[in-house]
Amino acid sequence: MERICRLLNHALTPYTAQLGAVDANANRQLTVHDSHGSVTLQRMVSQRQLQEQSLLIDLVDGLHRDLQIAEGRLQPCVIAALQHQQHIHGTFA
Repeated sequence: MERICRLLNHALTPYTAQLGAVDANANRQLTVHDSHGSVTLQRMVSQRQLQEQSLLIDLVDGLHRDLQIAEGRLQPCVIAALQHQQHIHGTFA
């Protein structure tokens, strides 16, 4: 898991990621901190998301989106509108 933490920290720079212990359902608490050490977001992630490359990529993409929302650079309604437009035109995110 140390390797995964390093990958997440690299992908989320300037934020830092911390993985909690495995719970009874084999999930981990992922906590993302800003440069001041404040918690920016938290999410439960499965072992599978951390082990399979395609799921890990999807996880990082989702974290980037959630960080943009937390920073106020992206509004959730904009994401919904873009996804709706892609669905109408036959492409999916």
